[in-house]
Amino acid sequence: MVEIRRLELDEVLELHPPRYTDHRGFFSETYSDQWLEEEGKASPFVQDNHSFSVEKGTLRGLHYQLPPMAQDKLVRVVRGRIYDVAVDIRRSSPTFGRWVGLEISAEKWNQILVPKGFAHGFVTLEPDTEVVYKVSALYAKECERAVRFDDLQIAVEWPLRGEDIILSEKDEAAPFLSDADVFD
Repeated sequence: MVEIRRLELDEVLELHPPRYTDHRGFFSETYSDQWLEEEGKASPFVQDNHSFSVEKGTLRGLHYQLPPMAQDKLVRVVRGRIYDVAVDIRRSSPTFGRWVGLEISAEKWNQILVPKGFAHGFVTLEPDTEVVYKVSALYAKECERAVRFDDLQIAVEWPLRGEDIILSEKDEAAPFLSDADVFD
């Protein structure tokens, strides 16, 4: 049975599905609707995404989509290791601007559920890292937003220093939380 743990921001979950190993390799059920339904987090996933990062230090985020295309994300690593971050971006929340981080890896075989209303990002801790994640709404460019990964108001404690970080031009240009379109 899957192990589920609530992280410091209660709505963000770590999932640890069992992996059955024998001389042939392994088998694992990596997702079941039932797991999230039992946690009161039922969310039909409609799209799978797969990210490959060549270099250690590749940072992707902090990304999110606004309503009506807001997304829950279920993130797992199939090769390598990442430090994954979720930031509460709901202005009406008592934890607005707070973040939680978790190392996710192919070896640990853990996953993170990042709910709607949270910005999401990760940095690769090994070269040639592959991340696969499910989302509950289709990609919609007009709803896509981002917040700066190094915003001092959020103060994420990334495990790598700034000069070791590789960013896209889009992420370099992301606004600070105080200037971003966020959830009410």
